[in-house]
Amino acid sequence: MKLSKVLFWDTNYDTIDWDGKAAYVIERVVTRGTMDDWNQAREYYGLTKIKEVVLNVRSLDKKTHNFLSVFFDLPMEEFRCYKHRQSIPQHFPY
Repeated sequence: MKLSKVLFWDTNYDTIDWDGKAAYVIERVVTRGTMDDWNQAREYYGLTKIKEVVLNVRSLDKKTHNFLSVFFDLPMEEFRCYKHRQSIPQHFPY
């Protein structure tokens, strides 16, 4: 795969195990990648694998969470990040 090297700034890009670290790679692509990165990951892993990974990601920003919910036609409540976000108490809005 030819993903943006910027996504993996903390890792040696040439030694990434694309199959063994699929969850790590997919999470980086959906949260920080470009549309080209998304298309390459979708072609390499397939939508089934991507869906499986993103449903179990612990933390997603709201924009990415909403995009994935619409893209996979799933309710936002099915994502682990939604359940995790709900379990963290928020400050009382004055």
